[in-house]
Amino acid sequence: MWKYEKTLQYPVNIKQPNAALAKVIITQLGGPDGELGAAMRYLSQRYSMPCREVQGMLTDIGTEELAHIEMVSAILYQLTRDLSIEEIKESGFDAYFVDHTTGIYPQAASGTPFSAATIQSTGDPLADLHEDLAAEQKARLTYDNILRLVDDPDVRDSIKFLREREIVHFQRFGESLRQVQEKLDSKNFYAFNPAFDKPKTKR
Repeated sequence: MWKYEKTLQYPVNIKQPNAALAKVIITQLGGPDGELGAAMRYLSQRYSMPCREVQGMLTDIGTEELAHIEMVSAILYQLTRDLSIEEIKESGFDAYFVDHTTGIYPQAASGTPFSAATIQSTGDPLADLHEDLAAEQKARLTYDNILRLVDDPDVRDSIKFLREREIVHFQRFGESLRQVQEKLDSKNFYAFNPAFDKPKTKR
């Protein structure tokens, strides 16, 4: 159960619409390393973690990623509001406009729609936590690349906040990986059902 607070995790106040920026930032909504995939990944993986502390951490970060979906969507909305048809054409936003007008639709910067195929949930805590560490680094890199393309200080402010949170999440996943490794031993190293790896005996 979640309690929704009607406020963004960090304020988004963009004064100047810019559809060209929206075209690249949208990848952090529905791209392969975006916030939608992160939320779904962590909120799915939490069920198979062997200790409640790591389950709770995945719930916390998965919930925060939902807040980041909201932030990225607010950035996209503010970058595309009140655009004229001429501005849409000049910015190259016309292909998106034909399908979605200026509605918020989860896709990558390439135009590829969001797909759950970009995320992983294996049921093996070691595999999943290594996946999560890599996911946070890829998301951080994507924000780095966005910052290389963006001059607007209002947009940069929100993007820099989101980038910082990726670094924090990476650190927390590292702590969780160490915690899980300390709890596992040679008998249950692969998740917590070693029977999967034992040969079946004949009756």
